[in-house]
Amino acid sequence: MALKSLNQLRRVREALLRIREFWLRRKVGVVLGPGVSISLSARFAPMRRGDICVGAETLVAFKTLIFTRDLATGESRPVRIGARCFIGGGSMILPGVTIGDECIVGGGAVVFDDVPARSIVTGNPAQVLRSDIEVGPLGRLKGADDNTRRLYVD
Repeated sequence: MALKSLNQLRRVREALLRIREFWLRRKVGVVLGPGVSISLSARFAPMRRGDICVGAETLVAFKTLIFTRDLATGESRPVRIGARCFIGGGSMILPGVTIGDECIVGGGAVVFDDVPARSIVTGNPAQVLRSDIEVGPLGRLKGADDNTRRLYVD
């Protein structure tokens, strides 16, 4: 049977996402808030249960790596991601980092230091591009047209 639309695979995708979320919570020990959306290709590497906490209504995009083992000392340093954040594709969150509520981490960013709430960070190492932003669920910019124009005009 040929597929007429990719929507026919929607139920399979939703089932896989539920299984992945269950596995992350029960086996890996990641603490996930309500309404979290995590890509199937995102990778979490905690040393202990509860070392990685992801706040409510946060989106973690594809090929993101979050780990808690400090390679220099070998000890575990917890990672905290706030509520209503967007973690861009291919980004890396290093051990001991705290990302505030309502933040956007750009694609490919390498986050070494804590990120203040309501800000956009990007680059390697990640630097604050903009502060005092307004976001909705899953880190979507409110009034995206206005905010995006201001990013490039200022």
